[in-house]
Amino acid sequence: MNTNAAMLKSLGISQEVIDFGENVCKELEKRFKEIDETAEYNQLKVIKAMQEAKVSEACLLGTTGYGYNDIGREKLEEVYANIFHTEDALVRPQITCGTHALALALMSNLRPGDELLSPVGKPYDTLEEVIGIRPSKGSLAEYGITYSQVDLLEDGSFDYENIKKAINERTKLVTIQRSKGYQTRKTLSVTQIGELISFIKGIKPEIICMVDNCYGEFVERIEPTDVGADMVVGSLIKNPGGGLAPIGGYIVGKKECVENAAFRLTSPGLGKEVGASLGILPQFYQGLFLAPTVTASALKGAILAANLYERCGFAVLPNGSESRHDIIQSITFGNPEGVIAFCQGIQAAAPVDSYVTPEPWDMPGYDAQVIMAAGAFVSGSSIELSADGPIKPPYAVFFQGGLTWPHAKFGILKTVQNMVSRGLIDLKAIQ
Repeated sequence: MNTNAAMLKSLGISQEVIDFGENVCKELEKRFKEIDETAEYNQLKVIKAMQEAKVSEACLLGTTGYGYNDIGREKLEEVYANIFHTEDALVRPQITCGTHALALALMSNLRPGDELLSPVGKPYDTLEEVIGIRPSKGSLAEYGITYSQVDLLEDGSFDYENIKKAINERTKLVTIQRSKGYQTRKTLSVTQIGELISFIKGIKPEIICMVDNCYGEFVERIEPTDVGADMVVGSLIKNPGGGLAPIGGYIVGKKECVENAAFRLTSPGLGKEVGASLGILPQFYQGLFLAPTVTASALKGAILAANLYERCGFAVLPNGSESRHDIIQSITFGNPEGVIAFCQGIQAAAPVDSYVTPEPWDMPGYDAQVIMAAGAFVSGSSIELSADGPIKPPYAVFFQGGLTWPHAKFGILKTVQNMVSRGLIDLKAIQ
């Protein structure tokens, strides 16, 4: 017996599910090779950025207290600016999550009387309270900043006509969410984002174009700042942290935009000069170094999941053959049982808390119960194998992550096994 198959069986995967997975993996070898080639390019890009910044052993030591003259922090921000080809960068453990990074970028670059425009439809759920779509203390709306939204067309393309109508004298900043969030729209490619930015700048050049880059870093060979974005924002417990960063977020872009964010993060007059790195710089540097290959593993997992579940008759986005622009895979089950079974399968495949059974709960920032599976080394790290979804129609699960390809593969097989065991999938009818 194949020793890998024997090990999978010892972990609760049946021969039927193993064969199903292996047959699909063989068909995906060409695509996986292309992903590896992109990972190699991005790996070299990261190395080049670190070498150009002259990263040294001293950069890994860190500071406490005020953090004045923290060479490691300053060099890390130079590295990020090099990778994204921007004037400046803010990369800090004091930025607690992706939502915090986005809120920081918005609140620091908008003023009372300004208007924020989303030309790609509704933003991610947690931003609704930041903006004030759902009333919340300290929202942009409380500071007199208004919000306008233009939905995508039915085919997922930009509604250029209504975007042009929405831009007015008060439109100060445009926010473009690259990934789908808890929606079933397509993720935007970097090229598409560039086309949208070019259109917007053609109408009003001074508008700040900000891109929520969460889940998209290192998936392609270029980033949104390469196609005209003034500011790009993301989380370090997603792609760029490589699974090692224990916290943190980044904002890269034009110097003025980044400086504004720094003054908001710390204090007027202090800005980037303070903020101790507290001994976690080695994880930030090494996580960034590993990020291209970790992202590649997550991408392979997403593609495998799409192909397996598509064959099982479920709607998947992206589909099994589409190009990829982030690491998220959505699967629509049409019922809560499917979402719950999938997430519980992912949890059962985790290296941490595999014995825990996730259940839907009232999670802060969301308008429906959410189930989350994440047996991770870093709490909430969605570059690690994880899955989540709101318990509301159309009952879709959002799967992402996988620090290594073998773990991503195992996790997906575990979900299929869980669905088979509960009578939600009949592999005999498929094969």
